[in-house]
Amino acid sequence: MSPRYVKRLLLFTLTAVLLGLSIQQGFGRAWQSQYTYALAPAAKAATDSAPKSAKPPASSQPDADNVAPKPQALSKRITEYHINVSLRDDIRYLDGQQTVTWTNPGKKTVSELYFHLYPNAFMSDKTTFMKESGGKLRSDKATEASQGYMKLLTLETTEGESLLPRLHYVQPDDNNPNDFTLAKLKLPEPVAPGKSVTLEMGFEVKLPEVFARMGYSGNYVMAGQWFPKLAVYETAGTRGRTTEGWNTHQYHGNSEFYSDFGIYSVRIQVPESYTVAATGFQTKAVEKKGNRAFYQFYADDVHDFAWAASPDFIYYEDTLSGPGIPGVRIKLYLDPAHEELKDRYMHAAKSALSKYGQWYGEYPYSTLSVVVPPKGANGSGGMEYPTLVTAFAAETDNPGYSLERTVVHEVGHQYWYGMVASNEFEEAWLDEGFTSYAEDKVMASEYGIEANLPLEASYMTAPAPLKQPSWAYPSNNVYAENVYMRAKLVLIGIEKQVGEKMMQKIMRTYFQKYKFKHPTTTDFQRVVEQVTKQKWTNYFDQYVYGNQMADVSVESITVHPVEQDGARMYESVISLQRNGGYNGTVPVVLKFKDGTIVPKSWDPTEAQVQYKVVHSSPLEWVAVDPQHTNVLDNKHINDYMKADLSEVTRTRWSLGASNVIQGLLGLLGW
Repeated sequence: MSPRYVKRLLLFTLTAVLLGLSIQQGFGRAWQSQYTYALAPAAKAATDSAPKSAKPPASSQPDADNVAPKPQALSKRITEYHINVSLRDDIRYLDGQQTVTWTNPGKKTVSELYFHLYPNAFMSDKTTFMKESGGKLRSDKATEASQGYMKLLTLETTEGESLLPRLHYVQPDDNNPNDFTLAKLKLPEPVAPGKSVTLEMGFEVKLPEVFARMGYSGNYVMAGQWFPKLAVYETAGTRGRTTEGWNTHQYHGNSEFYSDFGIYSVRIQVPESYTVAATGFQTKAVEKKGNRAFYQFYADDVHDFAWAASPDFIYYEDTLSGPGIPGVRIKLYLDPAHEELKDRYMHAAKSALSKYGQWYGEYPYSTLSVVVPPKGANGSGGMEYPTLVTAFAAETDNPGYSLERTVVHEVGHQYWYGMVASNEFEEAWLDEGFTSYAEDKVMASEYGIEANLPLEASYMTAPAPLKQPSWAYPSNNVYAENVYMRAKLVLIGIEKQVGEKMMQKIMRTYFQKYKFKHPTTTDFQRVVEQVTKQKWTNYFDQYVYGNQMADVSVESITVHPVEQDGARMYESVISLQRNGGYNGTVPVVLKFKDGTIVPKSWDPTEAQVQYKVVHSSPLEWVAVDPQHTNVLDNKHINDYMKADLSEVTRTRWSLGASNVIQGLLGLLGW
């Protein structure tokens, strides 16, 4: 057992001890929940309960897709890439040539271009990515073989003029001279509004051993962020900009990506035995020449292009059509260890795409590919690209519902990042939080898995503003807690106030308005206000732009006998406190020893309230929000108090146990 699992076992043991003691002292209700937490079930249960789709046909190679480019553009198609790339026989290097055209979308003349050279994040331990991540991403750690790079060999105009002397590496975020992930090119001639510039580029990529979404593992290759990619030129009004200009950032430890929509035509050359999965659709049958195979793919109205290759892929496909899904070819590229799980992968992909199409809007692409990496290649797993996603690696032959959840989540990114193309550098919550919210909806609808929201809220030990650069979070744990989980809870908090039907209208309206665009948080807030016809400034200020949670607590209880009309009565004084942001009215329940239950409704606009209640029986206990309707309350241990505990015991448990358990939950999270 690894040290990480030993630590978790000890922490769970300590938590169990504290839970037992808390129940013994009368605090057990603070832990009760009407929800079930979506932990992975036993393998047999997961396999038995996951519905099966019709068995798709197996094939050693996918056929060419009988699809034509869209007759009408869905996006502005700012960029156009024509790329030829060859994977060397040792599968450690890519050799590429690309012709890239950029069209100026603004109203000003542009004299420079910016390119992201993401593989340079792996050049050394001194790059910004490696310094911030410490060579770790999620549970994956860089090895000595995880070094990689991108080398620009040629950069020319269509007339053959070399522009390499004009290229300079820039570090606008941290001035790190050892970071080469962003390059600025001064053009020989400026580009007028509406006009285009075309460049010819030759490049070499040294692939790292799989780490941080890309690289090789054995004979498997994942090519993500593998070509010189243009940055986004934002016009005035885009994401709140008052003046147009480039959005330029380096590759950071927490950040993902941001690109413009365009056209990709990519020819991929691999060893003859390899099968290739890629963004878009295959335009012709595989060509075999000597010991090499040639694949040709095309995609339009997408903002990235990724591909994976392996001689071991087992290929299955099926089709899907329905409301919002006009006809999609779903392709599975399975590791042999998971061939028997093909029905579960297919069902998860179909279920997710069907629900998202029904809830939010049409999926306009003709293909969706799901790649299952081999054991040991999980650094490339659980990642989204336009029309292509990766599941978690085939580490075990009996995965629980993490199999379905991962596929459902990554397919969700086709909507929240793929089509609604928010800036993952600066506002990661707009894709990760939205996708996590949508993922939970599908898991509940299709698999009966309900998220334990009170427990998830308890992970929020370091709440931080959601609208901030990804590298502003102090650690990957804090980043993940906030942009995935807290962001999801913020959306559920809106749903709790407006109702599920209205929330679905909000999400659909937001998608329909901003598909194939680059929205910002303000745009989403504006949609919420337009659909609900009310202001949400306070809510967004507290929970999106601010770092608030909505903790409420029972602070104290005093009970003493009184005489009233000659009868012996008991006066109870209960003090309640709001310790965080305001999130609407809070239900309160008073339970007396004669069995009487008195419900109250507290509107905590003021931070404190005191109730005085006279009753014929002593007060037994008080609970605030006993059904956990306030999803942004992250400290449920202080929601309940017994009246007959001594003040010393009450204080000791309210403060001491709460702090210890909150600390344990923080260690267990992510």
